[in-house]
Amino acid sequence: RNRGLERREEGATPLPGGMTLYIKPAADGTSIGDCPFGHFVRMVLTEKGLDYDLIPSSPENKPQWLIDDYGGKMPALRHRKECYVDSEVIAQYLDFFFKEPELSVGGSGETERASEAVEGFFPALAKFIKHGGENGDEEDLMKQAVLEERLVALEEHLGKERTGPYLVGSGEHFTLLDCSMAPKMYVMEVCLREIKGNAIDLGKYPNVRKYMDDLFARPSFQSTVEYGPETVVWGWTSH
Repeated sequence: RNRGLERREEGATPLPGGMTLYIKPAADGTSIGDCPFGHFVRMVLTEKGLDYDLIPSSPENKPQWLIDDYGGKMPALRHRKECYVDSEVIAQYLDFFFKEPELSVGGSGETERASEAVEGFFPALAKFIKHGGENGDEEDLMKQAVLEERLVALEEHLGKERTGPYLVGSGEHFTLLDCSMAPKMYVMEVCLREIKGNAIDLGKYPNVRKYMDDLFARPSFQSTVEYGPETVVWGWTSH
């Protein structure tokens, strides 16, 4: 029961409607927060044109059932009687039952290669941003080097012969992996500028920079990034 995907009781194929997404709030406890995993799910819902209610939930106002049955984990998607937590599980659920447009495209080998290109990126980014010491100290520089190794891997993957801007296969199709990466790339852009003093020059990674621009131009991103840079900075410096 940890993630909810095991608990299907309705039997029939789920229908659109009746969806509520619980996500991290901003500093005021009621506005939309900066969680990249919640943003990932919102992009998938938006790409598929699915209506849903959005409820930012602080520890004080989470539904009791969410706390009792799912440990209060978010993002959490309630779809009528069912609930799913863990952004990857939610995304797979949505893509399996609501096919248009299908976001799991490309062969397994293509998807695996794209996944390998971004493996370790977000943990490396999080460690670099949340470094407790001074910017530029020895440990900080080590964490920066690890992140830059991941950027090099992504730069090389995006530099291979391809006909589209996205991660999987030839890059022609926007996929769940791109939905997952877009909010994380936004976190990197904001935090490098606002927290890390532009320690990494993204101009060194032109393929990555173009990929970011293509993601940020996506309507599903633009319509779900209303929380803005100030909330990202709060989210990454307040804990």
